[in-house]
Amino acid sequence: MYKQIFEDSKEIFLDTLRPSDYVQLDRVYTIYNSLKASLDKPLKMILLYGKPGTGKSMLLSKLYSELKDTKDIFLYQIPMLDEDEFFKVLARDIFHTKDESLNYTKFIDIVQSSILNTTPIILLDEAQLYSDAQMERIRLLSDTRKVKFVITLHKTNKEDLLAKEHFQTRIWENIVLENATKNELKIYIQKKLLKANCFDSVNMITDKNISLIYKLTNGNYRDTNKLMHTVFEIYLQYIKTNKKIKTTYIPSKIIEMSAIHTGLIDA
Repeated sequence: MYKQIFEDSKEIFLDTLRPSDYVQLDRVYTIYNSLKASLDKPLKMILLYGKPGTGKSMLLSKLYSELKDTKDIFLYQIPMLDEDEFFKVLARDIFHTKDESLNYTKFIDIVQSSILNTTPIILLDEAQLYSDAQMERIRLLSDTRKVKFVITLHKTNKEDLLAKEHFQTRIWENIVLENATKNELKIYIQKKLLKANCFDSVNMITDKNISLIYKLTNGNYRDTNKLMHTVFEIYLQYIKTNKKIKTTYIPSKIIEMSAIHTGLIDA
């Protein structure tokens, strides 16, 4: 019985961007609604900003999944670092234009001459990986007001500077994501397990467990997913080897072993 429970529990904490894995928390829900509302404002660019693991990519994935049937919206989760290829893909997806010789100049001509009923929305994840030159092209594209960009940036000192350099003169909205509070982290873990009907696993997690998990991850969603995935992997290993392990609560040593395995603490 427990083998399947822990298999399901482990699976739910895979670090994926499936919209079905989205967990609604009050603060995140407010941010998500703010992001959706921003799409209808006369903004040329929207910046989704936060440290790695705060849920930026998941929000983009959720946004695309919810709006793809009602808006001209395009999601690019993997950065296209070849500039010409970047504009060829945009031309193909947005304007249905295939031209192997297409470059930025030709793409601007297509954009300027196009007549569209709605403004295409381009979602770019991991924008900090684009070169300064490519970011400048994106910035100039947004100035045409023929396309709208929503981009994610990691919040570091370098990206703070990048954001100021590229966007301070633009009409844009800055939406900031933060790590979860301890209470939010508890709700996040519980909701993920409940969505998968892992009720026994939910009952195993105590407030003491939550306090330790929060201390180890600082409320970072990605680190929490990795930690909890490993916790249930360890449980599965105990079951496979017929070793006894607590199933009424999660011992702190199991969480600490998982933290060592995932690199959150040193052995």
